[in-house]
Amino acid sequence: MMDLTIDVDLVRKILTGFIQSEVTRMGFSRAVINLSGGIDSALSCLLAVEALGPKNVLAIRLPYKTSLPDSLEHAQLVIDATGVQSVTIPITEMVDPLIEKFPDMNSIRKGNIMARMRMIVLYDQSAVFNGLAVGTGNKTEILLGYTTLYGDSACAINPIGDLYKTQVRQLARALGVPEVIIDKPPTADLWIGQTDEGELGYTYVEVDQLLYLLVDQRYTPEECIEAGYGEPFVRSVVERVRRNQFKRILPPIAKLSNRTIGYDFLYLRDWGT
Repeated sequence: MMDLTIDVDLVRKILTGFIQSEVTRMGFSRAVINLSGGIDSALSCLLAVEALGPKNVLAIRLPYKTSLPDSLEHAQLVIDATGVQSVTIPITEMVDPLIEKFPDMNSIRKGNIMARMRMIVLYDQSAVFNGLAVGTGNKTEILLGYTTLYGDSACAINPIGDLYKTQVRQLARALGVPEVIIDKPPTADLWIGQTDEGELGYTYVEVDQLLYLLVDQRYTPEECIEAGYGEPFVRSVVERVRRNQFKRILPPIAKLSNRTIGYDFLYLRDWGT
């Protein structure tokens, strides 16, 4: 197995520095984060608190009627442990009118609506609190496209997007995320009985190892198969990464002029500072 062990002290320093520098260079001093009760948002919240201070972080709980009671309780554990400001805004009455218009709507469509409604509330509260939206997506999810475009993927900065899920667990334990959150099965909590690994069809440990070879070590699919990974598993993961590339880039703009945004107009994001 590949060693995905990280230097937690160094990573902690880098990520808190990243949050502090990115927030301030954009002219802000505060951050907002959707706190789901899961490990990823808990870790992002703790990092933001360490970078900006608890009074400068707003944690938002956004339950739907089918959300597990544990989700609210676990999010509250993080709120209590960090001392962040918090608000709870149920989304059921916002989401259900659209869902009820389509009686045959499947769970994926419903889940996407919930995720995008949570994004709307996040950015509304961002305006109220005058804070930047902090993302909670890890590297595994981003590569696999296991995210809702303009939903849970929407953020101004993402401190944990270069950490695989297994690395998120390492850092979360070091920062003191409650064990009950670290140990529970990962879930987007979009419908009853939903789990990440159940939907993906493999465990995070398995796919993190393969993704590390494919992405970080630049192995070809054939070399991964030669290394002992099953061909169907390798092919399905490669195809999933390829198929979801559109979620990882800004929308392409049709080129007409000499200087097109994203092609020829490529100033650094800190150009104006």
